[in-house]
Amino acid sequence: MDFNDTPEEAAFRAEARTWLSSVAAPRDTRTSFAIGQETGEFEAEFPAQRVWQQKKYDAGFGAIYFPQDVGGRGGTSLQNMTFMQEEARFDVPVTAHFMIVNRGCCSLLMKHGTPEQKALIPATLRSDLIWCQLFSEPAAGSDLAGLRTRAEKDGDDWVVNGQKIWTSNAQMADWGVLIARTDSNVPKHKGLTFFIVDMKSAGIERRPIKQLTGASNFNEVFFNDLRIPDAHRVGAVGEGWRVAVAFLSGERTNIAIKELMPLIGGIVNLARQTEINGRPAIEDGEVRARIASFYIREAGVRFTVQRMLTALSRGETPGPEITIGKYTLANLVQEMTAFALDLQHAAGAVMSPAFAPFDAVFQSEWFGSVIDRLGGGTDEVLKNVVGERILGLPEDIRVDKTMPFNQVGK
Repeated sequence: MDFNDTPEEAAFRAEARTWLSSVAAPRDTRTSFAIGQETGEFEAEFPAQRVWQQKKYDAGFGAIYFPQDVGGRGGTSLQNMTFMQEEARFDVPVTAHFMIVNRGCCSLLMKHGTPEQKALIPATLRSDLIWCQLFSEPAAGSDLAGLRTRAEKDGDDWVVNGQKIWTSNAQMADWGVLIARTDSNVPKHKGLTFFIVDMKSAGIERRPIKQLTGASNFNEVFFNDLRIPDAHRVGAVGEGWRVAVAFLSGERTNIAIKELMPLIGGIVNLARQTEINGRPAIEDGEVRARIASFYIREAGVRFTVQRMLTALSRGETPGPEITIGKYTLANLVQEMTAFALDLQHAAGAVMSPAFAPFDAVFQSEWFGSVIDRLGGGTDEVLKNVVGERILGLPEDIRVDKTMPFNQVGK
């Protein structure tokens, strides 16, 4: 594969750089290198992040690979990656944490939605509408198909009762995507149905969860006789698992394409300013070797993701790149930020921006890095995907896979 820009790609890169230069200042890599984890400042920063997404959308850079008929640019996934690379050079708000779900919902509706549902796409891409993902439950995390939130048909509506947890953005969401059990008499994967939900509907209670970062972006969400019109169902009744898998594939893709070079640059600057045995840490051979390994592994993730994007741009279905990229990047971010805390010695345990180096951004990024190892499928789930679907290894023993759900546990 040739990773050099073609003339067309170079022209797009120049266009993106010119526009970014006209609306933002270059990023000071000595002090600014966050990559968009959900930090303790999330709620305070959200309005500016939303405005930035709206500005990008209006300029033709906020929905690059979506078709023009839904408000996108009609470009390619490679152009989107190019824009992200250029955007990382400028001091702008990071919108990744909510746009992952927003774009995932739009991709889902593009493929499975009705015309009325697709009408929500332009406002969603612009971030005029914010979405949340109502999947995980207290007893259904990694084993999502074990969920117990139920939806029962009543005329033209579905009546939903149950609970979701770890729902990002629920406290500010306008809409949500929900998977619920509509048939308990069949095996767990076959009795699920997918819906979109107006989050302002009666019967929804949201309770923020205080996180280690100090933010409360995660939420518990309770449904008490929530009524969802059948017109808000996505896909056929009982086909919710197939729709959810397609959605999670998009979420993993968006996690895998995060731009890591600003974070690595921040670690380099930190190593120049901290000391080991009375000398700058950057002069220590082990520190330099560790940073070099980050550069190498980042390149591996980037090139793997570009293989995936190339397949998408050709209209092909990517292979294992999505799963491998997401798993590797999520673990790499956590390892890099942990290394940054080690370089700070005792100050690495300080969360206060007034006392910690670099305004405690490494601390926030480290706490937030856990999210990427859970969202879109945990490490363990992704290892099973690689083992079973890519390497062809025997499946884990799952005694409840073919059992009617209402018999599980009896």
